[in-house]
Amino acid sequence: MGTMDARLVAVDADTGLACADFGEGGSVDLLAGLGDVHAGETYMTSPPTVVGDVVVTAALVADNRRVDSPGGVIRGFDVRTGRLRWFFDPVPPGTEPLAPADDGSPRFHRGTPNAWSILSADPLRGLVFVPFGAASPDFYGGERAGFDHYANAVVALDAATGEPVWRFQAVHHGLWDYDLPSQPMLIDVVVDGVTRAAVAQATKMGHIFLLDRATGEPLYPIEERPVPPSFVPGEVAAPTQPFPTFPEPVHPHRIDSADVFGITPLDRHLCRRALARHRNEGIFTPPSFEGTVHYPGTAGGMNWGSMAWDPERRLLVMTQNRIAQVLTLIPRGEMPGLTRANRPRGISLQEGTPYYIRTQVLSSPLGVPCSPLPWGTLVAVDLETGRKRWEIPFGTTRDLVPLPFAMNFGLPSMGGPILTAAGLVFIGASLDDYLRAYDVETGEKLLEIRLPAGAQATPMTYRLREDGRQYVVIAVGGHSTLGTTLGDYVMAFSLP
Repeated sequence: MGTMDARLVAVDADTGLACADFGEGGSVDLLAGLGDVHAGETYMTSPPTVVGDVVVTAALVADNRRVDSPGGVIRGFDVRTGRLRWFFDPVPPGTEPLAPADDGSPRFHRGTPNAWSILSADPLRGLVFVPFGAASPDFYGGERAGFDHYANAVVALDAATGEPVWRFQAVHHGLWDYDLPSQPMLIDVVVDGVTRAAVAQATKMGHIFLLDRATGEPLYPIEERPVPPSFVPGEVAAPTQPFPTFPEPVHPHRIDSADVFGITPLDRHLCRRALARHRNEGIFTPPSFEGTVHYPGTAGGMNWGSMAWDPERRLLVMTQNRIAQVLTLIPRGEMPGLTRANRPRGISLQEGTPYYIRTQVLSSPLGVPCSPLPWGTLVAVDLETGRKRWEIPFGTTRDLVPLPFAMNFGLPSMGGPILTAAGLVFIGASLDDYLRAYDVETGEKLLEIRLPAGAQATPMTYRLREDGRQYVVIAVGGHSTLGTTLGDYVMAFSLP
């Protein structure tokens, strides 16, 4: 497992003690080779991935702090000894490797893309699939030193050597924090009557890309469409971005004046005025000085909970967050002297660039999001037709506002679903403290279990023996940033 202080730890399953022959006394230092690292700047947020006798690690690198941030190196260690077998430094092909340290250990480039989400592996093909985020920083790319090649891309690596086999880039020169946030899902897709081994990659944009597992080639046409330019000095936005044609995008690409929400008519009027003040040209409108409507937002579309797949019914099930933000670049001269200690809420420093970035929810004066309802959904996508089979509001106000009743607005969530063979979708994830079950065919809610805290996690299901009872288990710990009820539970439920 990975730790919050950037170590890879091996524990003996029989005794619960650290494996003394793994690394140094049971752990490997993941800060090695990264150079200068600020406190809490990089650590593992997702589990390592074991392929054969290699354990593969990635790590989060904190967003928008500085251009010269620690790099997002991917490493493969011997699963028994912790010895470094290989590393993949995500710099463009042909980049000269850095000279090793004095002790001969490798050093890694800085400011490269990182992969904070969940990796997946195909042991049969000897591949590990890595969903990368942006190069540093997320919202201004003028100082990235050309390190966008693997950014916002799913990359297949040879699990034995770490050599790149293929890459598919979902966003060119990303300026929106559109990291690939979800685990690359390994499924079989029927194309023109032929079953193809595929990678399904969900995104924050509501795009789902279906790729050939061996080559990374799209299984269906992907269109490069013109997108708005940047008018910020020093920035050169990509002229086009890739849009999948199958399945259809599952998140709206734009908010218009007629779409905005308001608690009262006045509130809605003020939201329309706020929308009109900002640059608003759709999903890939670059950040600007006047403020850009960012929809989906940084937590928009799919996130790290990932999708669930029903191979019998050929349905993909996922959540969608639908909250618009405003991205505003601020020249440093307008707010001199900011540090991490004194910066206003919502402003990131982007040290090494000419600009700060302000990120804020597009809201009315009452603090209510202007985005159209629902603000969060659960959706099933049919891979026979490429369209939504159903979509429902997901998450109520039960534990969010002090009212004697819950409004089913559909709220942002963090976590993912699982599916059972009987066609049950189990999911926690919502801002209210529930575990729910839905019919995968229709989206009908079948079960709702009150929990003692938030379940911002993805459940798992298992049986202890072939003829035994099936269980569903979920971590119920809450989420401090989302403001859900905190706890320290693991809870298991049995199916009839």
